[in-house]
Amino acid sequence: MTVAVVLFTADLRLRDHPPLHAALRSADEVVPLFVLDPGIRAAGFDAPNRRAFLADCLHDLDASLRRRGGRLVLRSGPVVREVRAVAAACGAAEVHMAAGVTAYAHRREERLRKELGAAGVALRVHEAVITALAPGAVTPAGSDHYGVFTPYLRRWSRETLRRPLAAPRAVRVPDGVRGEPLPVRADVSGTSPGLPPGGETAGRDRFARWSRSGGMAAYEDRHDDLAGDATSRLSPYFHFGALSAAEAVHRARGQGGQGAEAFVRQLCWRDFHHQVLAARPEASWRDYRTRDDRWRGEDDAAEEIAAWRDGRTGYPIVDAAMRQLRHEGWMHNRARLLTASFLTKTLYVDWRIGARHFLDLLVDGDVVNNQLNWQWAAGTGTDTRPHRVLNPTVQARRFDPHGAYVRRWVPELADVDAGRIHEPWRLPPDRRDALGYPDPVVGLAEGLTRFRRARGRD
Repeated sequence: MTVAVVLFTADLRLRDHPPLHAALRSADEVVPLFVLDPGIRAAGFDAPNRRAFLADCLHDLDASLRRRGGRLVLRSGPVVREVRAVAAACGAAEVHMAAGVTAYAHRREERLRKELGAAGVALRVHEAVITALAPGAVTPAGSDHYGVFTPYLRRWSRETLRRPLAAPRAVRVPDGVRGEPLPVRADVSGTSPGLPPGGETAGRDRFARWSRSGGMAAYEDRHDDLAGDATSRLSPYFHFGALSAAEAVHRARGQGGQGAEAFVRQLCWRDFHHQVLAARPEASWRDYRTRDDRWRGEDDAAEEIAAWRDGRTGYPIVDAAMRQLRHEGWMHNRARLLTASFLTKTLYVDWRIGARHFLDLLVDGDVVNNQLNWQWAAGTGTDTRPHRVLNPTVQARRFDPHGAYVRRWVPELADVDAGRIHEPWRLPPDRRDALGYPDPVVGLAEGLTRFRRARGRD
């Protein structure tokens, strides 16, 4: 009997899973393996919300495999050591896995290839598993990646994506391969109260309900509506690979319409960021395009940073977004942009401080999209207008015109009328004092002046 190992990473699903299909074609038996690598925790990426969501994903994946006669094998320890041990225990000739783009993923692949090769085991790495189109599949003349989104979108849209694969009917796992008990969400402390359930089943159900209810059809018109909450909320499932990006593109294009096109454009943004980081892995901690900023840090802006994190800046739309983040482990896409712009360009605080806080709480937080979106907002990334500033009151009036989003998350302002809810500092002093809501940590004009001077724009 021939045996292959499938190492699951950020691809926790059975549908449209090229490594699993390849392993089932090449071997009589397959070991579906997931390794809880202490290196993830040591690097600070093992946040409670993602750990709890991961537990759901692993249980769902195991249940799906058991319905097909298999099971998920879980091991804990350094990933290279555990993969090599499992391959040796079952006599595997091959290990299949999805390609990654982070510096950690590159190191993992290099070490696996070396260690497994020394043991006579072949490593098969599959592209376009985590993304719809493989990073590096399209490049501009004279460069190894696209640094601007629109040209990438045009090229990406002309490419033919691979056809999605069905879930396998049967998965035969060899006897005697040792595994550990799967982690349980209930054992994870410090999670957000509104954290959604994880797993392929939950992700596919959410996608189907959102599409059937008209969410995709209305996406172009409503995806920036803060109060309407009309986005798909699928980002955690894409982050963990519980949903296939390639399959989602095919399904959206099959539905058609402007809403579907807008949704596909967001998936293209995800691929765009992956190809940027694949070519420039240092962009996860270093400016992609430096502006020689002299950012303020924890020592210089401790009180303002704390107010931002706690949702007590005195700017209702910013505070609502930050409180949503703490409660749900998720934040509306428009709110992510304006809170990031506020921290970096109004408070002039280092984008890495904001990115770290988001990674501490976001269930969909990852090095690729989180870091590069923060750099876009800070003007050190791929934005072609690096000095762009999102005025929080203007953004609030446009995307929360009646104040419903603010009232949901900032109950102190529940009784303030729409005309003043986004600028409570304009209320009479006695009314303002009665609210128990803080005054702004900085004036917008003051913050903009500080930003412009630091950037040499004045």
